[in-house]
Amino acid sequence: MKYLIPILLFITQLGFSQNEFTHDVYFDTDRYVVPLTEENRLLLFISQLDTIAVEKVSIYGFTDDRGSNEYNLELSQNRANAIKEMFAGYGIDPNLITNVNGKGEILLKVLNENEVSQIRGLNRKVEIIVSKKLPIKPVEAIVENTKEEAETAGDNKEKTTDDIKKGTIKKGDKIRLDKIYFKTNYSYVTSDSKKTLLELANIMLDNKGVYFTIQGHVCCTQNSRDAVDKKTGKRNLSLARAKYIYDYLERKGVEKKRMKFVGMRRKFPLGGEPKFDRRVEILVTYVGKNN
Repeated sequence: MKYLIPILLFITQLGFSQNEFTHDVYFDTDRYVVPLTEENRLLLFISQLDTIAVEKVSIYGFTDDRGSNEYNLELSQNRANAIKEMFAGYGIDPNLITNVNGKGEILLKVLNENEVSQIRGLNRKVEIIVSKKLPIKPVEAIVENTKEEAETAGDNKEKTTDDIKKGTIKKGDKIRLDKIYFKTNYSYVTSDSKKTLLELANIMLDNKGVYFTIQGHVCCTQNSRDAVDKKTGKRNLSLARAKYIYDYLERKGVEKKRMKFVGMRRKFPLGGEPKFDRRVEILVTYVGKNN
């Protein structure tokens, strides 16, 4: 097996344009398992995305020029898939990944015979392109509130689990689960949160027409270690926290088809004490009749 050229281990490509961020991951010959050094570089790249509003992620796999076309296409696709799995494992929303394509081989362009090995090493890679969301330009307008708007303005206030019990919840409403807090660096809740979690399970069991997404969050500061799950060592703590609530509700009898879970990382800090950012929220995705 040939190993990666040492100089590649220290290259991190980030941001060639204002609205795109790029990174290359390099592979050993005939392999699609990400080398540890490349995994560490990828983790650094992902951590730099925490403060960026991501529109989409594109992942393209490549091979060197050796091997048949069929073999190279399959290998390049496997390399792209491996990077997609790592992105999901580190808490990136899978819905943001819009392209995962194996492109096959890159033709060898040789200027110097002594550079053949190095060039092929550079061609055994996956290219990652992260597109940034463009800011929406504000529209200047003067709008008078109608009587109907004034009457419905109160609907925008933050909802609680009581609204589920009262039947005043609707699609798009978000509920912050107060008194459900997580231990720093871990995905399980503190002991004083379990009563509230049990109450949530009972409410969801009584309101079978409510479908929802569980959104996990981590502490707000960019350099905080809270984003890394100390139990697993992976940078997917917000996702792990959401899954903890998902698994708990499933054990209590809430149907899996009603629930989804997603990690929101540290994109939405509340601005208060760090413990309040180690939280989960419920986004209502559908409200139907109780069966």
